[in-house]
Amino acid sequence: MKNVLPKFQRPIQGINDPCTDISNWERATEAYDSKDYRTALIETINYVNPELLSNKDTNADITLVRGQGSAEIQVNITETTFSVKAPFLKITNNTNKVALYRKIAEVNFNPLTLSQIQLKQDALWFEYETPISLCQPYKIYDVLREICVFADKYDDEFVEKYKAGFYQETNTQPLTGSEAEQVWQQINGILTEYKEHSSYFQEKRWDGFQWDLMVIAMLKIVNMPYVHGILRTKLKEYVHNLFDTQIDFQYRVDKGTNFMQKLCAKTKEDFMKDIYHAETFISLKWRSSVKILQDDAKDLENVVSKYVKEEDHFSLCYYLQYNFHYTLYNFNIEELHKNALYDVLEQTSGLEPHQAAPKLLETYYSFLNGDIKATSKSNSNGFFDKLFG
Repeated sequence: MKNVLPKFQRPIQGINDPCTDISNWERATEAYDSKDYRTALIETINYVNPELLSNKDTNADITLVRGQGSAEIQVNITETTFSVKAPFLKITNNTNKVALYRKIAEVNFNPLTLSQIQLKQDALWFEYETPISLCQPYKIYDVLREICVFADKYDDEFVEKYKAGFYQETNTQPLTGSEAEQVWQQINGILTEYKEHSSYFQEKRWDGFQWDLMVIAMLKIVNMPYVHGILRTKLKEYVHNLFDTQIDFQYRVDKGTNFMQKLCAKTKEDFMKDIYHAETFISLKWRSSVKILQDDAKDLENVVSKYVKEEDHFSLCYYLQYNFHYTLYNFNIEELHKNALYDVLEQTSGLEPHQAAPKLLETYYSFLNGDIKATSKSNSNGFFDKLFG
């Protein structure tokens, strides 16, 4: 096998996937600073998901109801108050109530920081309410994201562990026949390539790069906007653990390898159970801006400079590849930034490291300098090639 980089194909477009427009955020913060609190709140919601207020009269009281997984996010805005409620689970005759309520009390202390889970009759609800004058954009974004993230996280977990029931069926839409086939071919290709590269690296005794391989494979799959359910929950759990430096490195590699083996053994039918389009209130990823992405790139600068100085194309390529995938995993980024990453990952698919390094570097520096372009234009005799000349 030739030593080439893993291949990449951008995922098909999800539906109801919120698109970020930084200008909405800028208008929200400016309005709040000017004490125009209602406008600040409306622009914050437009930033969260511009579809939510379409066809709504924003001069009157506003009621929004939209699903997030099996939770139902209910937002109410009056002249004086902002409130959000989210019923997400039902208590059934089979529910282990003592264990579940103990867990709810724990969750209300941590990780929840703004909202709280309440028990109302036989249902569990997230709740939060505040005066309009206190609707600072950061706080409103955080509370909406907190409720949606943890409702989405805990519904499957509490149903599985404590035998709770879903509040409602997830508002989903199956992929079309051609979409499903394309997605399966992508996933199957990712796993097949992982096995081939892993075997090749073992042959070469490049054991240290097994971590890189599994991180890239997992991120490619979990970054698909139509991956849901237990599959996404497990992928997120293992991605988190692989990046957790408090855990012994070899232990992370061993656990990740075992998980990848289980993934590779899953059938098409197993995968497709958790692959569908689902209604979304807010992106579960963190908000982004040019500054946030610049700071993220700056955190990589010392390692990138080291690999450039040593002319270590191989390490540089894998380092930038998995970090680009990790950026897509962590942040809800604008289309311009997303396409810049998709472009370079596609352009470097299957290339040898010395060919791919200049292209990956050019995109990295465009993020570092806040000068992102959707299409990289690498010149084989350009500056970035000379870095390794």
